[in-house]
Amino acid sequence: MTASKRTAQATNESLHRIFTIAEAPDSTLGRIEQEMSHNLAGFLNNHIVASKNALTDIEQDFICPRIPEQPEFVSDHMHHLLDKLVAQSVHTASPSFIGHMTSALPSFILPLSKLMVGLNQNLVKVETSKAFTPLERQVLGMMHNLVYQEGGDFYQAWMHSAQHSLGAFCSGGTVANITALWVARNKLLKAQGNFNGISRSGLFSALQHYGYQGLAILVSERGHYSLKKSADILGLGQDSVIAIETDENNKINCQQLAKKCQQLAAQNIKVLAIVGVAGTTETGNVDPLDEMADIAEKYQCHFHVDAAWGGATLLSNKHRGLLAGIERADSVTIDAHKQMYVPMGAGVVLFKDPASVADIEHHAEYILRQGSKDLGSHTLEGSRPGMAMLVYASLHIISRPGYEMLINQAIEKAEYFADIINQHEDFELITEPELCLLTYRYVPKSVQTLLAHAGDEQQAELNMLLGKLTKFIQKRQREDGRSFVSRTRIKVGRYNDEKVIVFRVVLANPLTTKQNLRDILAEQCLLAQESENFLPQLLAAVKA
Repeated sequence: MTASKRTAQATNESLHRIFTIAEAPDSTLGRIEQEMSHNLAGFLNNHIVASKNALTDIEQDFICPRIPEQPEFVSDHMHHLLDKLVAQSVHTASPSFIGHMTSALPSFILPLSKLMVGLNQNLVKVETSKAFTPLERQVLGMMHNLVYQEGGDFYQAWMHSAQHSLGAFCSGGTVANITALWVARNKLLKAQGNFNGISRSGLFSALQHYGYQGLAILVSERGHYSLKKSADILGLGQDSVIAIETDENNKINCQQLAKKCQQLAAQNIKVLAIVGVAGTTETGNVDPLDEMADIAEKYQCHFHVDAAWGGATLLSNKHRGLLAGIERADSVTIDAHKQMYVPMGAGVVLFKDPASVADIEHHAEYILRQGSKDLGSHTLEGSRPGMAMLVYASLHIISRPGYEMLINQAIEKAEYFADIINQHEDFELITEPELCLLTYRYVPKSVQTLLAHAGDEQQAELNMLLGKLTKFIQKRQREDGRSFVSRTRIKVGRYNDEKVIVFRVVLANPLTTKQNLRDILAEQCLLAQESENFLPQLLAAVKA
């Protein structure tokens, strides 16, 4: 075995260990905490049961509105939580839980989280986070460098500047997207002459002053719903978020994007922002960011990239090119609690220009004083925990090559799953994986043959029945509790852009094996046979 292969194998083994085993610390909480600390994965496997209770049944365990009059021993309460809460929680760390963007966590996260909670630093102000403030600024610098790759002098100048910020930590991608568009709005409608700017005078006065008939945010049909939340909160209205159609690969159609920009300009509606998606929630595809940056430049609007899911791909030298053009974005959202394997919620928004945040700066006499390095002066959220510490630790313990291995393996796993779906005569791959997401559905071979030759009306009828069968399988799989995939409804080009219901999987969990994936398909085949309505109807249609 070559030296490089030995190194790669050792790194892989090391990464696997940190997601499964940690040393047991001394603990006054006794065996429960010791079990969690020693082997978190084992603890979850032992205590989370495949509960078939409906949500309404579980609600009965948490229905009493009275605050207890008598205190409980911690150990007694821990057992209560084990029985009522932990046992019926969703086992997101399970290698067979591949339906959402959550994963097993590295074992070192648990003791570090206890340290973070114990220190209880409030990142809104230096007075309550003396060391955490510069640490968070460094982590923002590290993430900024990951995206924009500026020279060392740039970070020496701006990383710890009181008047500037390279970005902000947020509870997640939603707040990160809101913050990015908040900056874009305030920068566009800033103070000018006798006008005090939108932050003081409001949207109506701002539009009157600048002479715009309205503002618009343009994003693909696959854009995240948080953008409509952002438009709502920022006073633009949800209708200002305009969805641009996507191509057969679920990427924004740049021709249509440029056309819409031109149409809006003719109506005197200013494009506030163009939003590129780097890792769509439903299919994991990446928009043509370079081309979008050209259009944003032409129409002089803010270019934001929502890379909440796919941003971590930049850690992989092999796959970084998938996000080409992201370095031209005015702002970027990345969620560290997704493919960087830290707990909920750790999102970041990054700004190419460190001076951008001046347009949302806030101060108060008792806190966030003018000229201070308080992080809260440039963030939407006030009081915040020190989640940056967990990202800082992960970047050091896992390292960039370690993250690259995790990213590469996840994409390879998705490609493997796509291959076995394609090879299975009773499954249909709907979207090819670009990152580590894909969609597919169960379609018996005979029904696939009929679909290929059916007219539009019969095709629509078959897809309706297949949708019902997909829902049946997905619900039964979730209820049985051995594995989990999610489902969504997307347009499929081969069916005249008809929307069809499909299984959606996310293969980021390092503990998920190829055998897990084969077992999931086998389970879905068995569940399909249990359908008393939809599968027989489909097979009857074939015979007819």
